[in-house]
Formats: sequence, structure tokens, C-alpha cells
Amino acid sequence: MVDLALFQPDIPQNTGTILRMGACLGAAVHVIEPAGFPFSEKALRRAGMDYIDHVRIFRHLDWCAFEAWRKEAGRRAVLLTTKAARPYTDLTYLKDDVLILGQESQGVPQRVHDAADERVTIPMHLGMRSLNIAMAAAMVLGESLRQTGAFPVIEQAE
Repeated sequence: MVDLALFQPDIPQNTGTILRMGACLGAAVHVIEPAGFPFSEKALRRAGMDYIDHVRIFRHLDWCAFEAWRKEAGRRAVLLTTKAARPYTDLTYLKDDVLILGQESQGVPQRVHDAADERVTIPMHLGMRSLNIAMAAAMVLGESLRQTGAFPVIEQAE
């Protein structure tokens, strides 16, 4: 299953939205610390509401700890960035990809760009800088789930 990774998130409401999406779509969420807000059970519950009990959350002390985990697990890193030339719809996603999202305020540092196996962007009109991080995560996660056939099965009501 494709996972999401948040690099040092700095807006708790966006983190909560992404956690809720992870719960609803079955994607684990990795939080690469430090976060720009108190990353506590109480804060997560407030941001993620009752969905927090249904998402797999993995905390990584820092970028080095996340990278050690990722390499050991053999997972491909796909960075969502405004600095890429490749549209996210042009990538063939793999079931074990990890989609990395940067800080809302400043993206990711060069070392994260350098470590990414793939870099993708969401095409936008000229002059527009970026989408909300939760919106970008939803678009790219949706495409990756579509390509890999990993959307949850819809149960039919009787």
C-alpha cells in the first residue's frame, strides 16, 4: 500500500486532514519530526477527530531515521514538489511507494530532494505557487491508488 510521509509538518489542521484521509483510504502516515506544533495524542485527536483510531501513524525522530527505515524497507520515495518538471499523472506508481510532502511554509531542504527516487508536481496555471498540502496529498494519493488498484473495496448496502 502506498504510504504518505509528512516532512516536519507545521500546520496541525492539515496534518489532521491528511490523517483522516489515511484512515479513510487505508494509507499509513509517517511523520518526520520535528513538527512545527506539539505532536501529542491530544493534538492529534483534536486535528484528526475520531479518525485517529483508524490510521496507522509512524513517527520518525528526524529525516535520517526516516531514511534508514525507508531504505531498510526497500520503499521508493516519491517527492511532491513545485520544483519538479514531471506531472504526477506521468509517473507509474508502485504499491510500496512513499509519497513525501514538505512543510507547508517552505517545502523540503535540498537533501530531501536529493534522496527522492522520483519527483512529481501538480500542473497549475502560470503564477500560482502551490496547492494546500492536504489537497495535493489527496490528488497524488488518489492517482497512486487508482494505478495500483489499491482503493478500498466499496461495500454494497443491502
